Amino acid sequence: MLAPMNATIVFESSPTVPLPNIPTVLPRPEGALWLAPDGEVETVPLEALAARIADTPVLVCHARAVMRRLRVRRLAAFDVLELFAFVYPARACLPTPEGLAAVTGLPRPTTPEQAALTLRQAASRLLLAVAGEPREPRSDPSALAHAMGQGGWAWGPFVLAARGEPNEIPVGRRQLAWQAWRGLTEWAAEAPEPPPGQVPVSAAEARTRLAALLLHGSRGAAVEPRPQQADFASAVSLAFTPRESADGPNLVLAEAGTGVGKTLGYLAPATLWAEKNKAAVWVSTFTRNLQTQIDAELDRLHVDPSDKARRVVVRKGRENYLCLLNFEDATRQATLNSRQATALGLMARWIAVTRDGDLKGADFPGWLPDLLGQADTLGLADRRGECVYSACEHYNRCFIERSIRRARRAHIVIANHALVMVRAALGTEDGHAPTRYVFDEGHHLFDAADSAFSGHLSARETAELRRWLLGAEGERRSRARGLRRRLDDLVGPDGPEAAFLDQVLTAARTLPGEGWAARLAAGTPRGPAEVFLSLVRRQVLARAVHVDGPYSVETEPQPAMDGVAEAALALDQALGRLAAPLVGLAGALATRLDAEADQLDSEQRRRIDAMARGLERRAAMDMAMWRGMLTGLSSDPGPGFVDWFGIERADGREVDVGFHRHYVDPMRPFARIVAAPAHGVVVTSATLTDGTGDTEHDWRTAENRCGAVHLPTPAMRASVPSPFDYAAQTRIFVITDLRKDDADQVGAAYRELFRAAGGGGLGLFTNIGRLRAVHSRIAGALETDGIPLLAQHVDGLSREALIDIFRAEPASCLLGTDAVRDGVDVPGRSLRLIVFDRVPWPQPSLLHKARRDAFGGRKYDEMVVRLRLKQAFGRLVRRSDDQGVFVLLDAAMPSRLYGAFPEGIGPERVGLAEAVRLTAAFLDRPAG
Repeated sequence: MLAPMNATIVFESSPTVPLPNIPTVLPRPEGALWLAPDGEVETVPLEALAARIADTPVLVCHARAVMRRLRVRRLAAFDVLELFAFVYPARACLPTPEGLAAVTGLPRPTTPEQAALTLRQAASRLLLAVAGEPREPRSDPSALAHAMGQGGWAWGPFVLAARGEPNEIPVGRRQLAWQAWRGLTEWAAEAPEPPPGQVPVSAAEARTRLAALLLHGSRGAAVEPRPQQADFASAVSLAFTPRESADGPNLVLAEAGTGVGKTLGYLAPATLWAEKNKAAVWVSTFTRNLQTQIDAELDRLHVDPSDKARRVVVRKGRENYLCLLNFEDATRQATLNSRQATALGLMARWIAVTRDGDLKGADFPGWLPDLLGQADTLGLADRRGECVYSACEHYNRCFIERSIRRARRAHIVIANHALVMVRAALGTEDGHAPTRYVFDEGHHLFDAADSAFSGHLSARETAELRRWLLGAEGERRSRARGLRRRLDDLVGPDGPEAAFLDQVLTAARTLPGEGWAARLAAGTPRGPAEVFLSLVRRQVLARAVHVDGPYSVETEPQPAMDGVAEAALALDQALGRLAAPLVGLAGALATRLDAEADQLDSEQRRRIDAMARGLERRAAMDMAMWRGMLTGLSSDPGPGFVDWFGIERADGREVDVGFHRHYVDPMRPFARIVAAPAHGVVVTSATLTDGTGDTEHDWRTAENRCGAVHLPTPAMRASVPSPFDYAAQTRIFVITDLRKDDADQVGAAYRELFRAAGGGGLGLFTNIGRLRAVHSRIAGALETDGIPLLAQHVDGLSREALIDIFRAEPASCLLGTDAVRDGVDVPGRSLRLIVFDRVPWPQPSLLHKARRDAFGGRKYDEMVVRLRLKQAFGRLVRRSDDQGVFVLLDAAMPSRLYGAFPEGIGPERVGLAEAVRLTAAFLDRPAG
């Protein structure tokens, strides 16, 4: 219900804490709810809001999202989420008034007026909480609040007042406050682990371990055994027996329907094998959400948290962990503005208490980068491979190094597909690759391999290489460390290393530098790389279709325009002049490992070895691939590959231009590099097989998509059906009377279906533009009906934050793309309706064209669509008491795609009005 003009709210009495005497602002569809300090409430229209808040500080929840919704560019905000992140770092909280109410012990607000009042009350309780926090060596809240306040953080003086501290903190104490690393525990070097044993796990043993895990619920309650789960555990146990041939692993492809409980099913034999053989099993997923779930399930096995910390590690790439040296460099800037002071202060608080420094982990609020900006949050990771290893003063506290060392001694390492593939391709840190893998979300293996085993000679990639080599060039604020700085204490002024280093840095200046995008657009390239890429861009614009649209465009490299071949040759020669001294420098460093064997300690050896391998990798892999692409440009790329020139755009703006090469079948390198060296591999998902109705064909599809066809030994197939009664728990509707190209009709369909469900609706789109068009048409009407509408690419929130809010708010609805579909795991009434705007056909790219030709033409297209629909439908029912409706707003949906859905339930082709009525009836809500 909207607040009437000039209504008044009476604030409840509470212990006195200093609160800013400012209004509270809450975005609404028609403007903003304005709660004055004296309790007066009014609704301010959008057109009047800019003038109202121009010089008025306001209390808000998530300032950036508020600015986006209210369409204002500046906002003097006291953000309650910032205060929460200061008081309770590393604690989860939904970035909403309802979320703040939950974590501060306040009643859940049910009206906009109550939500606005909740923000004030939550701020008061947060200040009370920080008032009683003791000063500790690892974190001094008063000194940090003072330092942040001097930089412009609005809450700084109020935190000091709540704590009874003076407005002036000694300089030395303020400086120490930024040193968040002081309280971190240092790791110690340990002897290498012996090779793994070969003791098998039998099917019976897997069932016994599963039964034990089920008796110890993750929250103290036993879980009822499921026969399907025990069958699954028995089947995958084959991967945990000694292999009989050196040519390939014991490979199990296991499709487990939703509700089987496959996570515990494979953890049962995996944990038992790890205990028996004193070695790690790597469990790989595609989404972070599943990593968190697996980590939580392992609480069943490890009641003692310290025991679990030794035996279970969540392992990610270096770019996911905060780099303490980057953080220190950031805090040493001469002047910290308000945004930087706020961001770095909140990061300092988080560093002091985080479990593992994982910037994408469970204890890092997913909304924090949206709120504070990427540069001083996620940007503090080592995203460019600039680590100086043991030369860093924080080396023995380093989150990354601690994670690597823990993984060497862990029993279960929870990782992601990308990291597993990169480690296999480049080699592991200690030279020992795992012998056992479990790939959950196995339906994503094909796409993950496609990303991992591809070549991109683009402006961004080559400019990044230049930055990696040269560091910051004339930038006012940058933490980039070039090669000379990283090798400063390893390479003296004389000798072969110094000469090679000088040659590398000279040759690197031929790569794209700062301002490359403007020069390419203006046709004034500088250096051989920019000249080649300028011609690539010109060819794309001349030959691609729809070049004036907002989306990325591409074209075939052949026949090449005049000048492209010559430019490719010149760039190849320039890369050769760079690769040669890189190889020489890597070799000179490697020689020192032998020449100075009696002088180097373990960490020095490790650092030199890592630097040598990193340099060799750049030369032997990145540049070798680029040079191969360039020299082969005048001919066909060869069987098994596809090339194209492309311009990448984001929101209509050019962000990259390049020459790309992909495998037609990326599971070939996956099988050779990842699977073949392993002894046992499990690939599992609820959606491994196709749904044509031909069981053998459907399994062959799974074997193709998982790389099994490229291994010498056949895979064992296992299929365990879902225990759910889909015919009773779900309905599927295909709308027959809707013009899918009419945004008004599509918007009306989403609005009425979401109303019929009373919320809990997930709207999936194959196009961001259509998503935004629908959102603009229905958001106001739904919010007026008490159905908050969340939207990817519209709200100023990350995908993870949006999904968390959607999961916690059963009355809300969410609009998103394929990325949202893959990240959603929402049991219960929070997800009871899925609406697709149209059949999700593959994007007609040159890469897809090559795969379509190679894998069966139209049948390949249909397989891709069936798997996408199968994955989306699988999100609808996650528990035995769930109910859900699946709707496709596309009358052109062919019946040959119906195999995407479970046996026993077929789509009903109905008009929109009938679908609305049936949806409301099925979900027990009155229509209209």
